[in-house]
Amino acid sequence: MDKTSDTPVLDTLAAMTVDSLERCGMDANTLILTRLAALAAMDAPAISYLAHIAPAMKAELTAEQLQDVLVAIAPVVGTARVMSAATHITEALGISIAVAEAEAQEMAEAEARTRRMS
Repeated sequence: MDKTSDTPVLDTLAAMTVDSLERCGMDANTLILTRLAALAAMDAPAISYLAHIAPAMKAELTAEQLQDVLVAIAPVVGTARVMSAATHITEALGISIAVAEAEAQEMAEAEARTRRMS
């Protein structure tokens, strides 16, 4: 195997995602909601939802739209999967918020160091 990167798995997933987006005719909202429904159907872990938070925000999806998807798929995938999905989505949002807060803290500290050096 030719190693061209330190993150071959992530690179492969990113390439698959780009290819999927290029070949799909769905609008951004429909695409993200469909992917979230698929994640719920397969009882995906929180980390899988984490990859969809930024695209969902960019597509300006609302909590109500996400809830509607979970309600729509509940009769097909079952209540256990829907409740698991809700928990994993909440965990992913918590991770995303923690990462954003850590990045903001780092930026503030870097700015403070720059001011002290001036």
